[in-house]
Amino acid sequence: MTAASTKRTSLAVVLAAGESTRMKSSRSKVLHPVANRPMIAHVVDTLAGAGISEVALVLGRDAEKVAAAAAHPSVESSVHIQTERLGTAHAVLAAREAIAKGHDDLIVVFGDTPLITAATLEAARAQLADGADVVVIGFRTADPTGYGRLIIEGEELLAIREHKDASEAERAITYCNGGLMALNGYKALDLIARIGNANAKGEYYLTDIVEVARAAGGRAVAVEAAEAELTGCNNRAELAFIEKLWQERRRREMMVDGGVSMIAPETVFLSWDTEIAGDVTIEPNVVFGPGVRIESGAVIHAFSHIEGARVAAGAQIGPYARLRPGASVGEGARVGNFCEVKKAEIGPGAKVNHLTYIGDAFIGARTNIGAGTITCNYDGINKHVTQIGADAFIGSNTSLVAPVSVGEGAYVASGSVITADVPDDAVAFGRARQENKEGRAAVIRERNRALKDARGKSGA
Repeated sequence: MTAASTKRTSLAVVLAAGESTRMKSSRSKVLHPVANRPMIAHVVDTLAGAGISEVALVLGRDAEKVAAAAAHPSVESSVHIQTERLGTAHAVLAAREAIAKGHDDLIVVFGDTPLITAATLEAARAQLADGADVVVIGFRTADPTGYGRLIIEGEELLAIREHKDASEAERAITYCNGGLMALNGYKALDLIARIGNANAKGEYYLTDIVEVARAAGGRAVAVEAAEAELTGCNNRAELAFIEKLWQERRRREMMVDGGVSMIAPETVFLSWDTEIAGDVTIEPNVVFGPGVRIESGAVIHAFSHIEGARVAAGAQIGPYARLRPGASVGEGARVGNFCEVKKAEIGPGAKVNHLTYIGDAFIGARTNIGAGTITCNYDGINKHVTQIGADAFIGSNTSLVAPVSVGEGAYVASGSVITADVPDDAVAFGRARQENKEGRAAVIRERNRALKDARGKSGA
């Protein structure tokens, strides 16, 4: 945050009242997630990061849900309903009451631009602090077709010329309008009120404020942002593209700034709040849902899915493992292939290596859970807890019918169904005694063949 921005009062107007018809969705466009977080929540979080403490939400469809998604602990927000669609300038005026309070800086952003960065907004605010009345956030692109061009002379922004109105020379300009603006908060209402609607659609365009401000003796400038930052969303294909850009940015931050190793980063998908410490290795095709923290030195093997879970230092997950919400894997522990852990604590050094389900459980340090073990935690109505002490050994193909506990150092024989507590250092057998019936197999085969032949003759 710049020194200038910390001393100045600020208000952001977030335009999010569109009907989102091109999304063909049952909910507002800005509620659609990027990295498992509503688009508008990304925008408000960035505003907070740029030192903006008050936000006016201009809403229409799903107003209550959008306002809830935009809630931020560091930002005071107000809701303003836009009932008519008469252009961007008219939309900003829906928040007239908030603007009229008077702020040094007024920032106008869209609720569907979740890639904008705090650094860009701070750069715009710094220009306001330096005396500009209008600051347009622009970008450069190899193909400017369809975008409004920024007409610059020296350091001054003279106008924003729409593509259809631009001359051949102006169409050659690659510096384009990104739609986001910063305005002198004390002059904003007066300048917007001077914008007319003498155009084919009869609408009030905020882009006209550049020439309005200059005509009133004010100064307009532009600040440049990366093209990706200003990417907006109108349909599902654009939503997927924004997700792609967000993931690329976050992966790079983790690898370059955070010391995380990703063998095939393009196949790793992060959530907005994923925390991964340095010296973690992530193999290909790993998905992180919300609420994940991975500590230093852990290895996440290929094709694993982790959500709402903690993985301690030096632990190994996967391949093909699933950690569900409430899973906590201790230091140096292992959760291996085709294992699922839910709302369970796996102690330091414990091993859950093969084809196993652990739910609503506590597994002690250094305990070994054999292949095919399941905690039977659900009785159809309630969930029950399984507790296993340290240094225990659970044999393969064991069913632990909760609520049940297995003591420290205890052994459970393979193939057991455990329905009662096992004391410390005990060996538990929960299976029927084996019996061999000599010659019985031949009798069963003959019976089965006779049944098959009978069905064939009857046409069954």
